Amino acid sequence: MLVQAAALAAGDQQYPAPALYVVATPIGNLADLTLRGLHVLALVDAIACEDTRHSARLLEHFGIAKPLIAAHEHNERQAAAPILARLARGERVAYISDAGTPAVSDPGATLVAAVRHAGHRVVPIPGASSALAALAVAGDASTDGFAVVGFLPARGNDRGRALAQCAAASATQVLFEAPHRIESLAAALAKTCPDRKLTVCRELTKQFETVATMRSRELVAWLEADANRTRGEFVLVLHGLPRDEAVESDSAHDTVLVPLIAALPLKQAVALAAEIGGAPRNLLYARALALKTAASPEGDAD
Repeated sequence: MLVQAAALAAGDQQYPAPALYVVATPIGNLADLTLRGLHVLALVDAIACEDTRHSARLLEHFGIAKPLIAAHEHNERQAAAPILARLARGERVAYISDAGTPAVSDPGATLVAAVRHAGHRVVPIPGASSALAALAVAGDASTDGFAVVGFLPARGNDRGRALAQCAAASATQVLFEAPHRIESLAAALAKTCPDRKLTVCRELTKQFETVATMRSRELVAWLEADANRTRGEFVLVLHGLPRDEAVESDSAHDTVLVPLIAALPLKQAVALAAEIGGAPRNLLYARALALKTAASPEGDAD
């Protein structure tokens, strides 16, 4: 019945064949699958997916039975071959990730590139996106533009450098984090950009959805105030710097910062640079930390 209703609502559009349909799926609430997405999943000849077991449960819920092709981050290049073969036969194939919009932070981009390279059409079927959902409720009106960073590297110097780059950027940054790393990320944010405005989204669209806005330095205490706050999947919006604080380029203050951080502890160097140039301390600290982290093989920015 629901599939029939989806066909009535979405069926007037053209659905070319052959084509790869990139279909967004719910990030938690099953009702967020669009009618057009449901119609396409029922229409295609096969469905490629990040996890066949996970996707099978989703499709079963809506009464859809299709051949499934595993295409995840570890086999995406190899999985393109049977999909291209189906397209060569004139079929329609959908691609879905475990949740949200494929090829943004989830797998899918490699497959899309292969399909385009082979000369076939790729059709977007938009819908749920945790990054856009978080941006929509963050109320970040201070800057233009944003970057979807996704998950930072799991550990080591790469993680420190990536976070320092986020903190140094004037545009809004959207980060994803798993529950077992959220506390360490909170501590790192408090150190890297303590005064930067932050919106924390936990379990978006699910029963225990939580959205809270605070300064980065306050996230540690916010998590500690309730053990349940460390559970679930996180999207963090690191708000953009107000336009009057944004620098013309990342290196705008380097002529002052570079010699100071070479000679002084980081906090003293930032304080002195702020006195010399008058730039906001949180902006200078983020840039100084990025410089210090990039220059140190051990990632030591103390």
